[in-house]
Amino acid sequence: MGSEARQVLDEEMKRTAFQKKAVSRLPPAEVLDLAIEFFKERGYRAARTGRPNQVFVMGGREGALPRVTGEVAARADVGRPGVTLVTLDAAGERLGPAMSDFYGALRARRRSPAER
Repeated sequence: MGSEARQVLDEEMKRTAFQKKAVSRLPPAEVLDLAIEFFKERGYRAARTGRPNQVFVMGGREGALPRVTGEVAARADVGRPGVTLVTLDAAGERLGPAMSDFYGALRARRRSPAER
């Protein structure tokens, strides 16, 4: 691949990237199951990776990118017991916004103050 083509891909990845961390009170396994279901409903391949507490998301061509990928990682008991740190990372014209939507869906599942 030529340097110009590589530069186009790098610029597209920067333009469409979504990287965020979130805190959830859901257990890591439940967060990852939600992620798999969420992205499969949107036409992506999603499954657990060989690494513990991590899910990959893959899709076909989007814009200038020949293939898009993303990942969701969940780490338990960060800061306090019962708190899960969720790391979201993706790039793609549709995948970036889909990851942002998952972030919103995860935040919407927060418990109300009365339930804490």
